[in-house]
Amino acid sequence: MKLTLIKSFAAIALLGFFTQFSAAQEVTPMAAAKQIADIVASINHFPSDEDKAALATISADDSLPQNVRDMATAVSTIAHSANDEGKMAMTRIQASDKAPDWAKSLAGMIANFNHMLSDEQKQKLAKIYP
Repeated sequence: MKLTLIKSFAAIALLGFFTQFSAAQEVTPMAAAKQIADIVASINHFPSDEDKAALATISADDSLPQNVRDMATAVSTIAHSANDEGKMAMTRIQASDKAPDWAKSLAGMIANFNHMLSDEQKQKLAKIYP
């Protein structure tokens, strides 16, 4: 009986753990964009290894819109500035009628990134992504 009780508690604990784990994996497009914006605001020439890992997770998340994943990919490859592929992807986002303004603003900053954002750009991101 004691063993059955221990097994029951273990099963409940595992169920709770996996429920929390799967819920924590769901990321909204706006939350992912905020994470990208926070990384862009903190970059000094290129993203850190920790930033690149977070961006890779966003890029690989098929539940997120392609535009958000493209932003994460573009930021992960920044080396002083976005590469040509990243700039083209950001230009497509900015030109899209379907992209929300918050995405267009962030895409513009990524496309024009040069070593780091200005204080004005950082303040703008802080207003868009509080």
